[in-house]
Amino acid sequence: MQLNRHVKQHAEAVGERFTEEARAIHRGDAAERPIWGQASPTDASDLRDEGIDVVPLPDVPDHDA
Repeated sequence: MQLNRHVKQHAEAVGERFTEEARAIHRGDAAERPIWGQASPTDASDLRDEGIDVVPLPDVPDHDA
């Protein structure tokens, strides 16, 4: 939960545009910065195959349970 909180506080939320934004950053077409969002397992695998580092994180609530 702490890692998830850290990512959400220090990276830009790009939502469903994650795959496209990650590729744009990798190509130099967008500013390099940390991002987070949603990607299908297939899209995440394709990004890794292209040399783009992605790490899946579980979706957890923003509050302490």
